[in-house]
Amino acid sequence: MILAGGRVDDLGVLTFSRPKSAVPFGGLYRIIDFPMSNLMHSGIKKIGILSQYKPFDLMEHIGGGESWDMRGRERFVTILPPFKGLSTSDWYKGTADAVYQNLDFLRNHRPELVLILSGDHIYKMDYQRIISYHTAVGADLTVAFARVPREGSHRFGLARMEENNDTGGKILDYVEKSEGSSYEWASLTVYVFSPYALFEALHENAKHQSHEFGRNIIPWLLANKYRVYGYKHHDYWGYARTLDEYWQTNMDLLGESCRIDIGSWQICTNLAHHRTRDRQPTLLGSSSSITDSLVHSGCIIHGTVSHSVLFPGVRVDPGAVVDHSVLFSDTIVKRDAVLRRTIADEGVTVGSRGQIGEAETGGLCVIGKDTRIPRGITIRTGVMVHPGLGPARFAKTTYERGETIQ
Repeated sequence: MILAGGRVDDLGVLTFSRPKSAVPFGGLYRIIDFPMSNLMHSGIKKIGILSQYKPFDLMEHIGGGESWDMRGRERFVTILPPFKGLSTSDWYKGTADAVYQNLDFLRNHRPELVLILSGDHIYKMDYQRIISYHTAVGADLTVAFARVPREGSHRFGLARMEENNDTGGKILDYVEKSEGSSYEWASLTVYVFSPYALFEALHENAKHQSHEFGRNIIPWLLANKYRVYGYKHHDYWGYARTLDEYWQTNMDLLGESCRIDIGSWQICTNLAHHRTRDRQPTLLGSSSSITDSLVHSGCIIHGTVSHSVLFPGVRVDPGAVVDHSVLFSDTIVKRDAVLRRTIADEGVTVGSRGQIGEAETGGLCVIGKDTRIPRGITIRTGVMVHPGLGPARFAKTTYERGETIQ
């Protein structure tokens, strides 16, 4: 069961029209491609995707699951939106309630185990290893954890485990997003449940007002003496909850010592999507310069691209500069415009001689989908531009840090 229906306000205009799980990533992919590919490589091919917030992009991307070899007699992907039925139901009130509303779906398939994943993290994991560990220790619930720095750890669910080995251990205490915790193992929102424990916990939780796995289900299981274990993930994990984290995770694809190796991870995506298919080869003009970047099919480059990620169909005109930026499909950067530390959504046009973003560290400029910025506009770091704006909406020639253009 993939929890894929939420919107994250911290990603701003990138999630105005799509859930976080469907946000493009890495020049060709969507964030949900990572758990989907992990499932495929782990041999797990009976999947329900819990979707709620503006699901069209996600549903169009997933299709029938063919891109991950999940369509067949014993293989499927089912999108599970909220519904009205014989009994009272409503929009999903939280992660636990989303699964609770679909218990009939689970019971119909009579699973030996239930694997519950977040659809918006970037990592590679063989789920069979955590499943084997869960079975070997006789757990009712096993949660995957990664070690995180003390600074900023309050944003996660944190556990104290028995330090028996590098694989994992029994969870001795768990706190959800606690400012004062000294624990260093953060939940990845990867849960392996024995069905009886999951069903009992969800039925009990349905009586209450809060319906979250981290805040409610795990503490209830611990308080009621269920066997709850932690499994340690020692490899890369991209959280990408904030714009800075999302940008940095894209930058982790680049450099001589890149932290994400898409090729070896064997990430699959929907190559039949209209934003990706039927693209011509990338064309590089005689004045082009590309350094340490990912540039995908259909791009036309006459300018300078450095340390950036370009999705299919991006155009960079002569004299234009794109530096430390992420440009979604069909973005156009016109002659002599400069983009630095910028994220541009699909179909953005930056007019000639525009100055977007700044080179120094700290802060990003983020431009919403299908926005057309007129020529000669300067937009400083830290400005967010809402989607769909035309030239007439840009009343000034310079926008300073912290402004929102809408």
